[in-house]
Amino acid sequence: MPMLFVGLWPSMSVFDDMAVFIRVVEQGSFSGAGRTLRMSPALVSSRIARLESHLGVRLFNRTTRKVTVTEAGRRYYDDCLDIRRRVADAEARVSEHDTMPSGILRLTSSTSFGRQFLAPMIPAFSSRYPDVSLQYRMTDALVDVFGDGMDVSVRIGPLKDSSLKARILSPCPRYIFASPDYLARRGVPETPRDLVDHNCLLLRFPGSRQFRWRFKDGKGEDYDVGVEGTLDSNNGEALKEWALQGAGLVFKTYFEVADEVKAGRLKIVLADHMPQDAYIAALYPYEKYVPPRVRAFIDFLDEAMKADGRFGQAPPKGAFA
Repeated sequence: MPMLFVGLWPSMSVFDDMAVFIRVVEQGSFSGAGRTLRMSPALVSSRIARLESHLGVRLFNRTTRKVTVTEAGRRYYDDCLDIRRRVADAEARVSEHDTMPSGILRLTSSTSFGRQFLAPMIPAFSSRYPDVSLQYRMTDALVDVFGDGMDVSVRIGPLKDSSLKARILSPCPRYIFASPDYLARRGVPETPRDLVDHNCLLLRFPGSRQFRWRFKDGKGEDYDVGVEGTLDSNNGEALKEWALQGAGLVFKTYFEVADEVKAGRLKIVLADHMPQDAYIAALYPYEKYVPPRVRAFIDFLDEAMKADGRFGQAPPKGAFA
């Protein structure tokens, strides 16, 4: 008679609560985790309380102002990340017996990068690898690669510490842009502190940090400046269109607006204050065993970007206000 290890294997609710716990640690608050998970702070709090009851330890210290992870919570967080990596590796290892890429590839990227480059190249990838079914989601919001079941997330910006593996595909400088008409009416900002007198076009979504723009000081250290404006959207292409119509300043990667800059429709401001540590990178949740479909797609993307010629290029001399 086979032995049954009843009670030794966690219930699915525990795994669900672990995912909520990870998000609270990463967001630093119940409300922040709730926004990204589309849960109320009260529900997040109850899920954490249930997990703490199950474990018999306190994972967070709570005050009226903030939530901080305990030492036990920090150790549990590291273990939870390890469990996620092991699950992803196990799934990848199962599919590794197939030498030809096949199966479902779940992909996400920002909207602008997707429309300008990624979506047009996908049919060529599909033609080369017909046994791969690709499900593509474009969004400017933050995506939980593990929680949303994504295989690859192509993102632009500074690389942050993460439980995900990353492959850098290209440098991608970011600047602040405005139309010549806007600058003629409102003036050219000379320092980041001058932005208080300007209308900044903001990318807003749950968990967004785009209302704080990042700069470097004279010593090369990064610092944030809070910005405000009368227009915001959860879609980066809407901000680009507003900037072209003279509505305000927009914070963008050069790739997204290179054609408009070369045509003189947008100018770069505060270039000397901008950190140049942004990259286009492919993020994926696999530690050791990367599925063939994922390897094939990232290699194909890398190849296509190198052949394109638009990435990593410097703005022309006439681009600066």
